[in-house]
Amino acid sequence: MLTHRLALGTALATAVLIVFGGLVTNTGAALAVPDWPDTFGHNLFLYPWSGMVGGVFYEHGHRLLGATVGLLTLALAAALWRRGATLRMLGLVAVLTVVAQGVLGGLRVVLQREDIALIHGPLAQGFLALVVTLAYLTSPAARTPMRVRAGGGLRRSALVAVAVTYAQIVLGALVTHAGWLWLHVGGAVAVFAVVPVVTARARRTGDAVARPLARALLGLLGLQLALGIGAYLARFSPIWIPGEQATILALPVVHRLVGGLLLAATVVLAVRLNAGSRVFGHADRSSGGLGGHVGAPHLIRRASNSALPRPEQSATAERESRV
Repeated sequence: MLTHRLALGTALATAVLIVFGGLVTNTGAALAVPDWPDTFGHNLFLYPWSGMVGGVFYEHGHRLLGATVGLLTLALAAALWRRGATLRMLGLVAVLTVVAQGVLGGLRVVLQREDIALIHGPLAQGFLALVVTLAYLTSPAARTPMRVRAGGGLRRSALVAVAVTYAQIVLGALVTHAGWLWLHVGGAVAVFAVVPVVTARARRTGDAVARPLARALLGLLGLQLALGIGAYLARFSPIWIPGEQATILALPVVHRLVGGLLLAATVVLAVRLNAGSRVFGHADRSSGGLGGHVGAPHLIRRASNSALPRPEQSATAERESRV
């Protein structure tokens, strides 16, 4: 349970970090602190709070949150080390990803290259999906067996939904940093063509996890559509927006966060539907991993075998009947 709570805390801190990253981008504060890994010559953790004003507040706050997420990820990976090969591997991937994120953020400042942000942003969304998945895999819900195993078509469709959703996040970064709007609009059409179909089929499975998750995913899709339209009107049209600057700043930031939550929900749904299949294998049954919980085929086989009479029992029964 402690590992699950640690995963939840890491996911929450990552979500806040993504919000701050959006504030850094949309306020133009990316280079408010010109040096890295120091902050105006100070150690990252020793920079005076009195200096955190304006763009420095967003940029330095983003760095502090990034360091916090890094430490939480290390603790989470340590907690996952003895939880089986699959969770151990995912913990290591999380550590490598968060280190890569820190390096990319530093290179963005040192090299002053906008194209690095095209990698930094989508990778942050992918990391959020990873830690949310870890929160699911360490939860009691992951140990709830599926009543009916998902068919191969649905499992593959769920993986396609993950790929399409992540591609849309990459296209969103191109809108932010390169102004490539219409590719992002096309990506939105693809997402709305694929994800609702997957959620409808997932709901029909009646699974205790997949069904409510599919409903939540549909809700996030509707919210994301509204936020996307609002962000478009705020940036690319002369229409007056209530709240003016505050709304114009908040819309793309929240839009980015909800995009990350959409990806995370899609990944968890795909993991749930594919658990126990060849995609994830049947490893880690003894340690509460993916393969041992979904459908629990080994328990079914064990129960079936125990119901069959043993040879010596059959012989004894035959002798008794003769007597």
